[in-house]
Amino acid sequence: QVQLIESGGGLVQAGDSLRLSCSASGPTRASLTMSWFRQAPGKEREFVAVISRSGGIKVSDSVKGRFTISRDNAENTMYLQMSSLKPEDTAVYYCAAAWTVSGSAYYIVGSYDYWGLGTQVTVSS
Repeated sequence: QVQLIESGGGLVQAGDSLRLSCSASGPTRASLTMSWFRQAPGKEREFVAVISRSGGIKVSDSVKGRFTISRDNAENTMYLQMSSLKPEDTAVYYCAAAWTVSGSAYYIVGSYDYWGLGTQVTVSS
């Protein structure tokens, strides 16, 4: 069973930077495709970024150029470096992982087998 634990959230001002971490435990962690999603109050959970087991990356247009996803397989950790934060980035950020994600389904919530509990990011104007 894979467990995911997010950390690094907090309250920041617009324009600030923040780095989120997702620590994975369990078997064959390096084999997982891992992603970040976020959910703002009253809205559906939305895709932010994905990184495959081989390092392939996709990023949502809404954060492209501002957010960077990376992973350290030796440390079993995935990161989301967020810069130039905006109030609309305020959300609970979730780490997700899957053994396989087919085709272009990486942005779909149901494609993932495991989820963390989330970490709150609040950006004040």
